[in-house]
Amino acid sequence: MQNIIIFGSTGSIGKSTLDVIRLHKDKYNVFALSGNSNLELLFAQCQEFLPEFVWIKQVEKAATLKQLLNEAKIKTKVLNTTEQLAELAAHPDAQIIMSAIVGSAGLIPTYHAAKSGKKILLANKESLVAGGAIITDTVKENNAQLIPVDSEHSAIYQALPFGYTSLQKAGVNKIILTASGGPFLNTPKEQLKNVIAKEAIKHPNWSMGQKISVDSATLMNKGLELIEAQWLFNASYEQLEVIIHPQSIIHSMVEYIDSSIIAQLGTPDMKTPIAFALSSPQRIVSGSKKLNFLEINQLTFCKPDTDRFPCLQIALDSLKNNSKNAVIINAANEIAVAEYLKEKIGFYDIPNIIEKALKEFANTNIHKIDELLEFDNEIRKYCLQLS
Repeated sequence: MQNIIIFGSTGSIGKSTLDVIRLHKDKYNVFALSGNSNLELLFAQCQEFLPEFVWIKQVEKAATLKQLLNEAKIKTKVLNTTEQLAELAAHPDAQIIMSAIVGSAGLIPTYHAAKSGKKILLANKESLVAGGAIITDTVKENNAQLIPVDSEHSAIYQALPFGYTSLQKAGVNKIILTASGGPFLNTPKEQLKNVIAKEAIKHPNWSMGQKISVDSATLMNKGLELIEAQWLFNASYEQLEVIIHPQSIIHSMVEYIDSSIIAQLGTPDMKTPIAFALSSPQRIVSGSKKLNFLEINQLTFCKPDTDRFPCLQIALDSLKNNSKNAVIINAANEIAVAEYLKEKIGFYDIPNIIEKALKEFANTNIHKIDELLEFDNEIRKYCLQLS
């Protein structure tokens, strides 16, 4: 029995993780949960899984949750400070950490879990996008494990030889990330100028939170995934490619030097990569719907349009510079998307804000986690003034 902490248990990834765990209660024990503001769901999860700890961001809601747990005679301890979040990630009784907090807020638990040598199931791409070498070096120094949960990175991880030490030694020519293209794949640029948030969050294939849905609509999600892939697999700019695949059946591919291409296929359901991350290198039942090839009419592919979707080009340009500006891109994008969801800015204001932030903060070198968090906050303050 392994103890698991689920950071972001009330989000889509967190809920899917609990779905998988329900199928394998003999293997995994929910040691702790964390949520942002969904008090009702977090309480329901505590009632079902009886974790040792639960963390919730808001002080008032932490007090309410504590009262509800006391009334239900549940002994789960309630936490709510940033320091307690870090301590929880490093708790000696937990072996597995699901890092599924949305945005760069996931940096703190990911970093402290890495520092403590945990097995980290990484669904928070921003940890690597913003943290980069700080996270990967910490993982190596402390013999931690970093297993990707994003469907694309999980597909790549599964298509690579188990225990490989480098792409070159594995005979890899390039990594191909697939993208659905989002809800505006065929929308003309003139129309994109006026699309609103409620249109952007209607993803054609995946059930996701609002922020990641907007990122999918702008193709920034794929840009962030490229940057994450650069760190996860120590890949060069030349070894990374994006191709649009609207059906979301092929989740990503690895092309080898002998011209072989190995792809991972499946229905668009996050329970599949979550189950693999939990059990890797073995496999367990995920609860996902099985893929029926007889029901698939066609698999199509096309080149991404970086003119209509400039966020992707911004990320591609960052890759050429070894993603040194990725922390700027990530923070600026989070603020811009939040403002877009509030209908304070337009669709193309998102890349414009990111570009302005890049010009303002370019060539800043960050080497420590505290410096990174301070820099991230500075970028956010600047971007809020632009919206």
